[in-house]
Amino acid sequence: MSEDQKRQLNQQLWNIANTLRGKMDADEFRDYILGFIFYKYLSEKMKIYANEILREDKMLYLDIKEDTDKGKEYLEAIREESLEKLGYFLKPSELFGQLAKRGNGNGKSESNFIIEDLGVILNNIQLSTMGTKSEEDFDHLFEDLDLNSTKLGKTVEQRNEVIAKVLSHLDKIDFQLEHTELDVLGDAYEYLIGQFASGAGKKAGEFYTPQQASKILARIVTLGKTRIKSAYDPTAGSGSLILRLGKECEVLNFYGQERNRTTYNLCRMNMILHGVHYSRFDIKLEDTLEYPQHNKLDAEAVVANPPFSAQWSANQLFMTDDRFSEYGKLAPSSKADYAFIQHMIYNLAENGVMAVVMPHGVLFRGGAEGHIRKYLIEEKNYLDAVIGLPANIFYGTSIPTCILVFKKCREQPENILFIDASQHFEKVKTQNYLRDEDVERIVDTYSKRTTIDKYSYVAGLDEVRENEYNLNIPRYVDTFEEAEQVDIKAVADDLKVLEAEMQSTDETIAGFCNELNIPTPF
Repeated sequence: MSEDQKRQLNQQLWNIANTLRGKMDADEFRDYILGFIFYKYLSEKMKIYANEILREDKMLYLDIKEDTDKGKEYLEAIREESLEKLGYFLKPSELFGQLAKRGNGNGKSESNFIIEDLGVILNNIQLSTMGTKSEEDFDHLFEDLDLNSTKLGKTVEQRNEVIAKVLSHLDKIDFQLEHTELDVLGDAYEYLIGQFASGAGKKAGEFYTPQQASKILARIVTLGKTRIKSAYDPTAGSGSLILRLGKECEVLNFYGQERNRTTYNLCRMNMILHGVHYSRFDIKLEDTLEYPQHNKLDAEAVVANPPFSAQWSANQLFMTDDRFSEYGKLAPSSKADYAFIQHMIYNLAENGVMAVVMPHGVLFRGGAEGHIRKYLIEEKNYLDAVIGLPANIFYGTSIPTCILVFKKCREQPENILFIDASQHFEKVKTQNYLRDEDVERIVDTYSKRTTIDKYSYVAGLDEVRENEYNLNIPRYVDTFEEAEQVDIKAVADDLKVLEAEMQSTDETIAGFCNELNIPTPF
C-alpha cells in the first residue's frame, strides 16, 4: 500500500469517526469508533483463519449453516482451533460484515434493527474466551461501548440508525489483513489515536505519546539490537509507545501496566490490532507504584512517559519494598517522578536499556530527590544520558521535558552524555513538533557519544560531582550565542545624519504651517 493510499484510508476512517461525534467529547467518540474498528478486525481475522481451516473441504466460513448438525460440528471444530490460535471465536452470523449488511437492510429480514444483536455479539466475544489462556486479555474489553448512551441518540431507534450507518461505512473498507506483512490497520489505528489526542486537551497526555518522541525512546533502547526478549512500559497508556519498539526490532514479549480502565482496554485492543498474539503480551490494570502487578521482570527494554510530578502515597511501608529500600529515601508524595524511575530500574535487566520522559525538575530538585539522584549516579552509576527536548511537544503540558537514559552495565561508565535539543523543532499552530532530522540528530549524537558545540557535551563524573549532582543541562551544554559587537562610532555618525535629516524635515513642515497660517506641531 502506497503512502497516498494510507493517507486516504486514514482520512476515510477519520470521516467515519466524525459521524459519531455529535455532542460527544473526543475521548468519548474515540471509544466507540476504535471499538467498532476492533470488532471489524476480529471478524476479518476470524473469517480468514476459518477459511484456511475449511480450504481442504472446499468451503468458506460463510457457507456453514449454523442450525444444522453438520454445521454445528464444523463450528465446534473451528471454535477449538480458533481459541488456541486467535484467542477468541465468532460464528459466521456474528461477523462484522454480516451484521453491517443486516443493519443496512440487506439481510433475510426487512428489519435493520441491529443494536441488540451487536451488544450480544460483543459480549459473546468475551464469553468465548472464558476458561482459556486468553481470558484475561479479552475480559471487559468492550465495556466502554455503551450502546444505550443517549449521546448516540435520544431513542433506541436513533442510536440504531447511527450505529448501522457507521458499521456500513466501515464494512466498505478493506484493511488488507490477508497481507500479513502489512500493518495497514495498526498504522491507521495509531493515526486515529493521534487525532483523538490532538483534540483531547489535557486528557491526551494520559494515553498518547507523540510518535516522534516515541521514536527517540524506541531507537535508543533498541540501538544495535535486532531482537529483544521483553519490553516493559509501567505507564502503558494506549500502548503506542511500547509498540513502537516493535518497529525498530523484534520484540518477543510486551509487558505493561495502566491504572485507567478505559485506556487499559484501548491498550489491549492496540496490541491485538498490531498482530501481537495474546500469549506475547501481558497488560495489567492497576496503579503501578502502589500495586505493581509484575515482579522483577528483568526487561531488556524499558520505556515510559509517566504523568509528570504526580502524587503518590509515599507510604513508609515502601521503605521495605525492594524497588525503593536500597536508596534510603522515598520520592516525595507530591512528586512521584523518582518513584517511577526507581520502579523502572528495578524491572530493568542487567543488559537492558531504559529511557524515560521526565520534567526538568528531576535534574536539579533537592531534598529526597537530590539524594536519590546522587545515589543513582555515585553509588550505582546507572545514568547514561540526559536529553533536553523542546517545550510544548507533549499533549496536555507545555513545559520543556527531558529524556533520561539508564543502563546497569554502561559501555562508558566514566561519563554522562548531555544533549540540548530544546531549540530544534518545527512550530505548527500552538504545538511544537520534532522533525525527522531532529530525531535523527538526537539518536545519532547519542549513538556516537560526541561533544558538539552548543548541542551536546560528554561530562566526566568528576564534573558532575563538582556540580553537586545537579544535572541542569545549561551547566554542561553552553548554548550562549555571543552578541554581535556594536561599532559605537558608526552608530554615533548615523545618529548625527539622522538628526540633520530630522531638523531639515521640521523646517519644511514649519514652512507649510506658516503658509497655511496654522501653528506648527512642535
